Amino acid sequence: MLTWRLSPGPAEQPNATRKGPRMISRHIWNLRNALRKIWVRVVAFAVLAVASVVLAQLLSPLLPDWAATRTGAASVDRILNLMASSMLAVTTFSLSIAVSAFAAAAQNATPRAIALLQQDPITQNVLATFLGAFLFSLLGLIALGAELYDTAGRVVLFFVTIVVTGFVILALMRWIGHLMSFGRMGNTLDRVETAAARALAAWRRAPHLGGHPANGAAPGGGTDVTARRSGYVQHLDMPSLNALAEKADLQIHLALRPGGFVAAGQPLATVQGTPPDSASRQGIRDAVTIGTDRVFEEDPRFGLIVLSEIASRALSPAVNDPGTAISVIGRIVRLLSEWPDRGAPDIRFARLHVPQIDAQDLLTDALRPIARDGAGTIEVQMRLQKALASLNRTAPEMFAGPGARIARDALARAARAGLGRDEMDTLAALADWAGPDPGTDSSGGMSDGAKGG
Repeated sequence: MLTWRLSPGPAEQPNATRKGPRMISRHIWNLRNALRKIWVRVVAFAVLAVASVVLAQLLSPLLPDWAATRTGAASVDRILNLMASSMLAVTTFSLSIAVSAFAAAAQNATPRAIALLQQDPITQNVLATFLGAFLFSLLGLIALGAELYDTAGRVVLFFVTIVVTGFVILALMRWIGHLMSFGRMGNTLDRVETAAARALAAWRRAPHLGGHPANGAAPGGGTDVTARRSGYVQHLDMPSLNALAEKADLQIHLALRPGGFVAAGQPLATVQGTPPDSASRQGIRDAVTIGTDRVFEEDPRFGLIVLSEIASRALSPAVNDPGTAISVIGRIVRLLSEWPDRGAPDIRFARLHVPQIDAQDLLTDALRPIARDGAGTIEVQMRLQKALASLNRTAPEMFAGPGARIARDALARAARAGLGRDEMDTLAALADWAGPDPGTDSSGGMSDGAKGG
């Protein structure tokens, strides 16, 4: 099986002016995920409401009494009442639209794409603005009822309310434009491709996450550190693992990359050196974040798998949309066509050894489901064969073996699906670069049975 042994190109090599691959700790990773939640933005509006009370207490002595009548601040309670009632309705309506978009994406594309829609910054900002404006107005009315604002202090609340109203108007304008494409098939495909491209770009910068490339199984004689729970590896805290290994004078051979599945009791890593104590074992476990689902970050294979699932759904008899499958094939080629030049690995974590990504598995995840589900569609098969030939021309040292196997497999599936003789001849010509198929006769041409028809 061909294995990818890619390293950063000359542009990525460490020198006096360029840093190595940037790996974040689990604390920063968890904080970044938390900041993506909608409640963070909602809480910001609540903080703004509280801040307006404090600001009113500070500025009230500096404002003249006539400022309330000149600015219209006396009517701020009616404005807050109107905002509270309208924002509650708008939030409920917008949330129903978002849920409908999630359901449409799950039904027409794949449920794995819903996470990207839920993390959409425009949707989160809009919903948070509507809900936050409701919360702000509610807290403002409570503060007015508690007489926390005097006549001059209402001026401060009035101007803060105007600012919040401006946020609401901008959010409505963005929301109207965003709904034109949100949740549609093209929009979902773009999101998945972008997520996959980011993961692949990060992988190209650090193919081995800054550690040594692991060749095969870990050396014998080591001590296994096993998982306490089952799930997918979502993140590896490389700095913490390397610091732990340096402190205890260990070499850590990781068993999995982000995206790998581990069951409770299976090895997370094999440690070479002095057998680790209980604290070191727990430190290794803590550095490996395990969750119930795969995530797009740091997992270059997952985005390709999701794209392939969308193509398979499009090729199902219930949908019958080969055009979407052809579009997915083009996106996969675009994602896999950029590769860095080979060079010396940039080893930033000298005591860590990380498994490599296998080219056969990557291409199989991305293209074999399409070859299977589109076996009886000549347009999809032609595009698939052209895509594999294109990848072979782009990086033959990487794709020649795996790509040829998938090309021959797709050709055999098309023959079994009953494509006509002329169609099989066309596919055979496109797959000629992959070498002879097991179904060929001794003269090099396709036998009648393999040609179908």
